[in-house]
Amino acid sequence: MTMIAQPIEMVDDRPLKPALRKGWSGRCPACGTGKIMRGYLKVVDECPNCGEDLHHQRADDGPAYLTILVVGKSIMALYLAVYLAWGPSPWVMITLCWTLALALALYLLPRFKGALVALQWSRRMHGFGSDA
Repeated sequence: MTMIAQPIEMVDDRPLKPALRKGWSGRCPACGTGKIMRGYLKVVDECPNCGEDLHHQRADDGPAYLTILVVGKSIMALYLAVYLAWGPSPWVMITLCWTLALALALYLLPRFKGALVALQWSRRMHGFGSDA
């Protein structure tokens, strides 16, 4: 008797794109309503709306690396473009670029962290899938 292997059908009950959008906006990747952050970067242990456990997250340094990558590349491109177009004094360039870099980093860091937590939730990483 020969056995024929049949493909296992994958069920994607946690689609990635909606989860990333919810995480980017600071909302629970499961329900999209509850806030994922308490304060600036502290992830709540569970969603205040649906009760989804979020304490499994292991974002660690990932959001900081992504923020440094995006801010560094974009500010250096802006620095070069402004310098070549208008040639302002060094103090104007430093003030402009440091201010923009700080503002962009403060804006992106919690969004990258929320998206990374949502990615982990969606892909059932680090204990997020133990109940399924």
